[in-house]
Amino acid sequence: MFYGLNKFIKNLLPKQLFYRALLIVATPIIVLQITISVVFFDSLWIKTNKGMTRSLVSEIYTFVEAYKNEADYNKQKLTDLYYQNFQLNIKYIENESIPSLKSERWFSPIDRTLRRELKSKFNNFWFDTLSYKEMIILKIKYRNGILQFTFPKERVTNSSARIFALWITLPAFLLIFIALIFLKNQTRPIINLARASARFGRGEDVDEFRPSGALEIRQAGYEFDKMRKRIIRHLNQRSEMLSGISHDLRTPLTRIKLQLAFIKDQNIVKKLSDDVQEMEKMLNEYLQFASSRSEERAETFDITDLIEKTIKKYENTNITSELTERIHMFGRKNLIQRCLNNLIDNGIKYANKINIKLNKNNKYIIIIVDDDGPGIQKKEYENVFKPFYKADKSRGDSKSSVGLGLSIASDVVNSHGGNITLNKSPQDGLRVKILFPF
Repeated sequence: MFYGLNKFIKNLLPKQLFYRALLIVATPIIVLQITISVVFFDSLWIKTNKGMTRSLVSEIYTFVEAYKNEADYNKQKLTDLYYQNFQLNIKYIENESIPSLKSERWFSPIDRTLRRELKSKFNNFWFDTLSYKEMIILKIKYRNGILQFTFPKERVTNSSARIFALWITLPAFLLIFIALIFLKNQTRPIINLARASARFGRGEDVDEFRPSGALEIRQAGYEFDKMRKRIIRHLNQRSEMLSGISHDLRTPLTRIKLQLAFIKDQNIVKKLSDDVQEMEKMLNEYLQFASSRSEERAETFDITDLIEKTIKKYENTNITSELTERIHMFGRKNLIQRCLNNLIDNGIKYANKINIKLNKNNKYIIIIVDDDGPGIQKKEYENVFKPFYKADKSRGDSKSSVGLGLSIASDVVNSHGGNITLNKSPQDGLRVKILFPF
């Protein structure tokens, strides 16, 4: 029960740190303002208005009772005294009835209090608080006519309520505005750190990162910068090592080629030449893998055009495509082309027909490469993306393969923040599905 309630509350809370922090700051201020307002209106404003209204109604009741006694009081003089001392404009209208009551404004504190006090003194009355901005009209049944009272609203309501409401809301908005500025400054370093991490994760160059903000945020920034430099140093060492090994092996291969030219037995020459060519192909793949983290800068390009040109270079009618629209993406064009070349080369090596599809949805650019080859066993889907790994069957039986094609393709896709997965194609071959965010 408590777990479900806790999960429900979490779903209601904002996801971003800025809005969560704002909620933490603003909630106590708002609760405090509401509490003060309720206490003020309940204990001071409503009770004060109730006392003022009761006093006014008592004055009106006294006037009506004195007005009934025609022998003891001069009515005109009485009316003038009430106008001078109590701001009550009184007029007797003969042969007029009380207007019908349209509807009671139950949400108005003034109307509720006035109606309640008048009911305790009079049976037949009517009042209007809306027709005039600063005045209230009250009509009370008297003999064959009505007594009409006109008096200022300030007689029944405290004018300081508006001033209080103004003073209680303005500081609250001011405090929240100041909190917004401070929170924005506190969350900006976290956003900058997240952006730098995302760029580095996509393989883009990150300029010298300067941590800022609170002590804990700066500490996280410093650790990120150290990690970034260690990873770059490791990748450079890997690339230099593979490049050095590949370069050193080219020298003896060149000597072997020269020595093969002096051998007269063509059968031996052919066998040795095939081995040399296979070794050269392996070295080229090593170099390609070593340079998979290109220094190329990202740009916006037409990936539909890139796929069309890549397919056209192969001049193979068995390679078909389904490109429904022109799609542009932001990334490193040469790396994307290398990824496509590796996937197409694998398809040509193990299958007869290859089909490439390109489309997009609200979040991703989707590239699907299907072939009708022998496919890969499901249990090997994760392993074939490892460098130098070759499956035992189907696609892994080629001597000329060193198991780097899919690994390079995976590195390229991941460096762009994408995802690559394998599945069974509709032709019972292999389906490679790539998702690039945009």
